[in-house]
Amino acid sequence: MNNDLYDLNIDDTYYETKLTRKFVTRKRYKPQNHKLINAFIPGTIREIYVKPGQIVEIGQDLLVLEAMKMKNLIKSGIKGKILKIHVELNKTVAKNELLIEYE
Repeated sequence: MNNDLYDLNIDDTYYETKLTRKFVTRKRYKPQNHKLINAFIPGTIREIYVKPGQIVEIGQDLLVLEAMKMKNLIKSGIKGKILKIHVELNKTVAKNELLIEYE
C-alpha cells in the first residue's frame, strides 16, 4: 500500500488523504457518445430496419436484438443520419459491441 497523500476536492472543500489501490486503479467514468449505439446485452441480431445514409427520428426503430429468448427493439435516441451499420442479420454480438454509428 502506498502512503502518498493526494489532494481531493469534494464540493469545493479540499482534503489531503490517502487513496486505496482499488480507487486509484478504478475504471474512469466516460460520458456516453450518443452517436454510437452499442449492444447492452449479448445476443443475436434478428431485424435491421435502417440503412446507411437514412435519416432517423427520435424513437424510430433501428433493429431487433434477441437475447435470452426475448426480442429487444432498439430505438433511436437522437435525430440523425445513419453513417454505418456494423452488424449483420442473424449474427451474434457481444455486450458493448458497436451496432450502429450516426454521422
